[in-house]
Amino acid sequence: MVGRLIYLMGPSGSGKDSLINAARSDLQCRQVRVVQRVITRSAEAVGEDAIGVTPAMFEQLRQAGTFAMHWLANGLCYGIPAQIDEWLANGEDVVVNGSRGYLEEALRRYPDLLPVLVHVQSEVLRQRLVSRGRESLEEIERRLARNDQFDSGSQSRGGVVIARLDNSTSLEDAVQRLLQLFVRVEV
Repeated sequence: MVGRLIYLMGPSGSGKDSLINAARSDLQCRQVRVVQRVITRSAEAVGEDAIGVTPAMFEQLRQAGTFAMHWLANGLCYGIPAQIDEWLANGEDVVVNGSRGYLEEALRRYPDLLPVLVHVQSEVLRQRLVSRGRESLEEIERRLARNDQFDSGSQSRGGVVIARLDNSTSLEDAVQRLLQLFVRVEV
């Protein structure tokens, strides 16, 4: 039996890494692999569970076939290690912090993936982005506009329904909703 790829996506600041980190022990108990992505931003970035590399190193890794998936978003390169293919082939479920913009390509590569959109109310998202301090107010407004555009779009891609997970309230509530998605996957 092949494992299932759970593709968590949402705007920057929606709390994808926080959700994954808070659910990590429960996910591990369910034998769900949690993938650490590679990113061309410092590994010390607050809230980012990633391996930080330089753009030159990322390109070397990409050319060497290190990534199962990779994309460019907001001026940064992101990569998901190719090891996920081995885990999936061994029947293990895998959760990745993906990209909304890369979803169609991810579906081509993994047609059975479960796309999960982490949704956050605009004002909550604005507050999170401002408090994080990574972007200027202008950049934050562009991110919010992009998020509104994506949210108003279709709730399916390529015939695959996108599960929505609201993370506007407490992290504990959102983690429970995330874990419920895995219960449905396991059935």
